[in-house]
Amino acid sequence: MNTDTGSGDRAPVARPPSDRPKKSGDEPETAGERLLINILIVGFILFVLGGGLWLGSALLESRRMDECLSSGRRNCAPITVPQPTPQR
Repeated sequence: MNTDTGSGDRAPVARPPSDRPKKSGDEPETAGERLLINILIVGFILFVLGGGLWLGSALLESRRMDECLSSGRRNCAPITVPQPTPQR
């Protein structure tokens, strides 16, 4: 009996599931585990997006400050001083 498929490959041998040794990771995951993993993934994505937005904003502010200073202006970053309260 020839099992040659014409391309030189053999047909895969099917083994019954009882022949495979059980591993500890073979248990199906529960809905709670999937929910926890999904929440962690969404949290990580939000963390990365937030970090990217913060970094972009910081770089933009730095560029504005650099352009202001390179144009020779001296009041690029005004310091606000609170007014003293009048004493009676």
